[in-house]
Amino acid sequence: MRKPAAEITWTDRLLETLLTSFGLGYSPILPGTCGSLPAVLYYLAVDRMFPDEPMQSWLLAICIMATCVLTVAAGRWAEGFFGKKDSSAICTDEVAGMLLTLLLFRIPGMPWLTLAWVFPITRFFDIVKLPPVRKLEKLPRGWGVLVDDLWSALYGVALLWLIWWLQLGWFGPR
Repeated sequence: MRKPAAEITWTDRLLETLLTSFGLGYSPILPGTCGSLPAVLYYLAVDRMFPDEPMQSWLLAICIMATCVLTVAAGRWAEGFFGKKDSSAICTDEVAGMLLTLLLFRIPGMPWLTLAWVFPITRFFDIVKLPPVRKLEKLPRGWGVLVDDLWSALYGVALLWLIWWLQLGWFGPR
């Protein structure tokens, strides 16, 4: 149960806007997938403005840290506002997971091909929740909301690097 409209403050509105990825988390279809789209836009902007390393990695890492801090710090507030621990409207965890995958696996000079692989694989592992990811959701407050997505992202990274290592040629020329 969401907080009554008469009791909502501007701080509530700001946190709601940030945690729901500017309202994308309210999508009736695949709210987590829609809510992770700001990570895609951020990555494309960073890749365009800073095509060289290490700046790209630093900017992705800073955004991951900021998103993680926001998710954990607002955990108690979100439970009260949305009326449950891990509302599907909260998407900063999906953003952090997507950015973590992008930080740890990128095809140099090929941002669109990178996204064509990273986006569906990251979302797949977040939705499927291989062990022990489901147990991580039980961590208190924002930690449970966040850590399962970060762990799922690591599964995605492992699969992407395995495909790369097998040299299947699916990522284009090396």
